[in-house]
Amino acid sequence: MEDYDIAIIGGGPAGMMAAIAASQNSSKVILLEKNPSLGRKLLLTGGGRCNITNNKPIKQLLNSFNNKNFLKHSFYTFTNEDLFSLFDIDFVQEDNNRVFPKSGRSRDILEGLTDKLEDVVISCNFEVKKISEGFVINDKLKADKIIIATGGVTYPKTGCNIENYSLTSQPLTDIKYGLSPLITEKDLSAIAGVTLSDVVISYKKHKIKGNVLFSHVGLTGPGIINLSNKISEGISYNLLENNPDIDLEIAIDLCPEYSREELFDRFTSDFQSKGKTMLKNYLKLFLTNSFIDYFLSEINMDSEVQLSRINKKSKNRLIENLKRFPFKITAFNDNLAKVTIGGVDLKHINSKTMESTVIPGLYFAGEVLDVHGPTGGYNLKIAFSTGFLAGLSASEK
Repeated sequence: MEDYDIAIIGGGPAGMMAAIAASQNSSKVILLEKNPSLGRKLLLTGGGRCNITNNKPIKQLLNSFNNKNFLKHSFYTFTNEDLFSLFDIDFVQEDNNRVFPKSGRSRDILEGLTDKLEDVVISCNFEVKKISEGFVINDKLKADKIIIATGGVTYPKTGCNIENYSLTSQPLTDIKYGLSPLITEKDLSAIAGVTLSDVVISYKKHKIKGNVLFSHVGLTGPGIINLSNKISEGISYNLLENNPDIDLEIAIDLCPEYSREELFDRFTSDFQSKGKTMLKNYLKLFLTNSFIDYFLSEINMDSEVQLSRINKKSKNRLIENLKRFPFKITAFNDNLAKVTIGGVDLKHINSKTMESTVIPGLYFAGEVLDVHGPTGGYNLKIAFSTGFLAGLSASEK
């Protein structure tokens, strides 16, 4: 049986970063990955371009997370500047502080990480099925310490598996889908591919501004997947026990730059001065052209009616739906969920080291922890910073 100082389970961004940090101080580090190669999920991020992090100042960045106090030490221990310095490539910053490799290739990030693993034993096609007493893995190898960076439940084709949560007796919170497209009750094939820009999507008290993209089965885009976190957090379910039962409504404010009163005043004026204009042509001032016919059909208004022929009741219905256009949601599109909400309970993890307070010598990093953020590089930031801190802490003790 082979002995190692540190065994890291999971060859994603958190696991690779943990291995890089651990190998700085420990002579025998092994990285175990169930897939034939490292970083399969990393290659998919950012649409294959790898949105490696979000470059807001750390204090602003921390305010974007559900457990910012837990993440504070790891973010200051391993900053974005530390991350960029690992790579011999150029980066570009795009809207909303998102950072990508200038090449637009996620593989450049993966290769930059693997180049730093020259002092690490890498064992791919190694699926960890059990960890016995004394940190014996699959009865094949033993480690003084273990770092678990197995990810969550999203993208199962990349190796994420809900069974990974049962590798240890570490306490867990409810496990849920995060950053997920939403499936609607109605078929949206007629408008699949249409994007609504900078609209406001609401669910109960939550409101998020962003783009909405229509797919054949429902809604996606940054605004929707960020709102999905609020929806998922507000529903009682646990993927370790059951799938969510969803029956709810969200609404889109299609004209957030106008209040209802402002729309009413403008419509009153325009319907008189532009009375011969057909409604579908007039609405081009407010809606993307490819969405207008669907919108008018859903609210049962004639697209070719002239403005002068629209009565007050119809005008009010038009305004109400422009400000609150509803969609019935029946499910998360779980095959496309980007992150996991919930995981290893942070009450039993030392935020200064990422070590379990229940099982000494056991560390956790990345998505397996009960930390998550919005789309836009935030969740890879969690993976890299917690991974580095876990590897560094395990190697120093």
